[in-house]
Amino acid sequence: MTRRELAFYSGILVVLGMGWGVTQPLTKIAVSTGYQPLGLIFWQLVIGAAAMAAVSLATGRGFPMTWPAFAACAVIALVGTLIPNSAGYKAIAHLPAGVMSILISLVPMMAFPIALVLGLERFSTRRLVGLMAGLAGVLILVLPEASLPERAMLAWIPLALVGPACYAFEGNYVARWGTGGLDAIQVLFGASVLGAAIALPVTLGAGQFISPVRVWQAPEWAFVASSVIHAAVYCGYVWLVAKAGPVFAAQVSYVVTVSGVFWSLVLLGERYSPYIWAALCLVLLGVFLVQPRSQDGLAEGETIKDTVR
Repeated sequence: MTRRELAFYSGILVVLGMGWGVTQPLTKIAVSTGYQPLGLIFWQLVIGAAAMAAVSLATGRGFPMTWPAFAACAVIALVGTLIPNSAGYKAIAHLPAGVMSILISLVPMMAFPIALVLGLERFSTRRLVGLMAGLAGVLILVLPEASLPERAMLAWIPLALVGPACYAFEGNYVARWGTGGLDAIQVLFGASVLGAAIALPVTLGAGQFISPVRVWQAPEWAFVASSVIHAAVYCGYVWLVAKAGPVFAAQVSYVVTVSGVFWSLVLLGERYSPYIWAALCLVLLGVFLVQPRSQDGLAEGETIKDTVR
């Protein structure tokens, strides 16, 4: 990679990371009026499916109707969206968006022990130290009484960790069993359609359906913006993986974490204790140590579904 290419792809990486980071405070705004998780998840999946359908039409992609493809979409819809987003939407209503940005970056650290069990990774002292650094960051968040703005928020930390755990499992599933022959755009489209089909009856049954026929205010616009940005940035990330390589693209996780905290400061006026800043530094150190290096031979599926959300 030439210096010019490096500068160009680095700029793209920063833009993608800033885009992903802003989705956390936007989601915080979206849940501010009491919208329930299932209603938000359904419309997020609909918006994601529409965006991926547009990309598929523009690029001439088809969708193979095979059982392996269906199985992959079903797993990713459940473990990659329905379960983690249900927990995440509930948790972010009670936790600062910046704290959520820190916790979501634990995905690589949670993925490493799962990969060891599945035989996808070899033991590495460097990665073990990264795992311990991430754990120390979480402990700094939850143990000192002055870490969170309100001590009652502590009860929502375990729920906030459901998402990273699901994404860690999802990444390892893709690395171990693949996506049924689908590329990243196809699998996200299939998972969005299937997930929306599953979510709709559940949402209606739970009385959490959100009618779009209403006077739109900040929460509604924030939710739509978050969903559209996520779909657009995801497509950009897949493109960056193809152009600059998975190891380079994986570094976007640092930008996502830092920008999530930055956007929360700017858009929500959040302020953090020294403990939260210390936790951020430890988690970033952990991500740095756990992230695969070029010699680690990172699998394509693992990078696309494992590094950031």
